[in-house]
Amino acid sequence: MLGLDPGLASTGWGVLDARPGGVRYIAHGCISTPPSASLDSRLLTIHEALRDILVRYGPSEGAMEALYFAKNVTSALSVSEAKGVLRLTCRLAGLALVEYGPGAIKQSLVGQGRAEKAQVQEFVRMILGLPEIPRPDHAADALAAAVCHAHNRWFPARLPGTAPG
Repeated sequence: MLGLDPGLASTGWGVLDARPGGVRYIAHGCISTPPSASLDSRLLTIHEALRDILVRYGPSEGAMEALYFAKNVTSALSVSEAKGVLRLTCRLAGLALVEYGPGAIKQSLVGQGRAEKAQVQEFVRMILGLPEIPRPDHAADALAAAVCHAHNRWFPARLPGTAPG
């Protein structure tokens, strides 16, 4: 199972082995793009890196954190473009994505939708049995989306606010 936290400068990703009996950590990381590169080059970097991740790990399902921007419209637009590239790359690989809002992810992991980021990251660490919180933050957020999707896959009544891919 693949989790994604979209961003133009840094897209977090995480891969889990998820089954009805639980989840097992496989890998995580970030796809980073330099701010000095053109938008086209940055989007191509995201596409190529995600394509390589999909080939390497072969996930059968995916989840992505939905965008939530209260103020910065410029940032929202560039993240939306990165999100489109992520969706297209997954679709070309035959992988459907489900999108979860931040509240649904927090609810799934911590049990309440207004949990603090540090709480969510600690629950990711505990659920996956990791010695420390995954870094960078975007990768931890991607793993949280994957755990949320695994929970929703087997216990759908627990999670409101799911948008199919």
